[in-house]
Amino acid sequence: MAKEFSRTQRVADQVQKDLARLIQRDLKDPRLGMITVSHVKISKDLGYADVYVTVMPFGDQDEAQAIKDSLAVLKGAAGHLRHELARGIKLRVMPELRFHFDSTIERGRHLHGLIEKAYQMEKKTEADTDTNNED
Repeated sequence: MAKEFSRTQRVADQVQKDLARLIQRDLKDPRLGMITVSHVKISKDLGYADVYVTVMPFGDQDEAQAIKDSLAVLKGAAGHLRHELARGIKLRVMPELRFHFDSTIERGRHLHGLIEKAYQMEKKTEADTDTNNED
């Protein structure tokens, strides 16, 4: 049986697609890093859209500063982006855009590093045990 999606989920998916295109095409601010719209969550009353983005800094730019600058640019352009979204998506009221940094990628990298470290330590322990048993 096919999974049914709620209206808010369908609207969120469309907002995510259109917003990613608009950010790439319309925003030309040099402080803006490479932005990926990773997830959009829309409130049930369609009043707010929480937009989660990841930021990849350019060149020698500090990652924390790139995130801060990119979020500032996005928050400043929220009105323009909302207006452009309303032109493409026919809703009675377009949700207010709120931008957040999506830290799940960083958390995933951190957890992967911990798992890899534990795996390497276990391999080393097994190798040491095998060496001691041969003696």
